Amino acid sequence: MPEFRFRKSSYSNPERECVEVATNLPRTIAVRDSKDPDGPILQLTPAAWTAFQLAVSQDRLEATP
Repeated sequence: MPEFRFRKSSYSNPERECVEVATNLPRTIAVRDSKDPDGPILQLTPAAWTAFQLAVSQDRLEATP
């Protein structure tokens, strides 16, 4: 298993939706639920992670009244 060093995402809400991200390994971005650190880890390529972040930011812009 890779040695991921997770940090809390700046988009996380400390009381509810907590996401941790690890970017310390080349070619892999790892994401997990901070409330379940022993649970599953989603591993993405940097390109997929960038596309995900772009989609989330566009969704937030469209949802803003």
